Amino acid sequence: MTKLSVNINKVATLRNSRGGNNPDVLQVALDCEKFGAQGITVHPRPDERHIRYSDVRGIRPLVKTEMNIEGNPIPKYIDLVLEVRPTQVTLVPDADDQLTSNHGWDTKANRAFLTDVIGRFKEAGIRTSIFVDADQEMVAAAKECGTDRVELYTEPYAAGYMDDRAEAIRPFVEAARTAREVGLGLNAGHDLSLVNLHYFHENIPWLDEVSIGHALICDALYMGLHPTIQAYLKCLR
Repeated sequence: MTKLSVNINKVATLRNSRGGNNPDVLQVALDCEKFGAQGITVHPRPDERHIRYSDVRGIRPLVKTEMNIEGNPIPKYIDLVLEVRPTQVTLVPDADDQLTSNHGWDTKANRAFLTDVIGRFKEAGIRTSIFVDADQEMVAAAKECGTDRVELYTEPYAAGYMDDRAEAIRPFVEAARTAREVGLGLNAGHDLSLVNLHYFHENIPWLDEVSIGHALICDALYMGLHPTIQAYLKCLR
């Protein structure tokens, strides 16, 4: 079964908007696990506008499933990952002031850099994943960087889903097949939702993991966190 990793960044955004510790990000991470999530994802950014580095340090010893830390491998991010040693690190080419992730790595142009960073993480026993567009060439080149997995950036799929879902999924199926052919594990994330997740998984059933935050937390405002996580898990069965 494809694992569901819940990204709790938006919970931290809500907390930070008022100060204090309400909602309690650490407790939400535990509750997501209790309600069925098979992983917790955090994406600390340099300005710590949602998840803080201190949150990452606090969450790591509590998580009983898998912890995935996403981010741009700048020096302080690398130091954080090596300090807390999550189950998985996902490398994302975000600018310091970027609102949200909006593209994958050029794994050919950045091969030397990615190979070096991945080597450091793998020496520490951390599974690695590279965030990539649905591009067969970029997926194949990711293999040469030494990564364990790639994560497909799925916003273009979500954007095109309502107009023509068959066309929207096509490049993702092709990229996913390339990943399987070269021996890479496969993750996916960004704008996946209860509307489009089942079809995505139906067409790429060998997915290892999906990481979902924004849509899931929005749904939880209406449905509650427990029913929402169960609804997302149902899409993956």
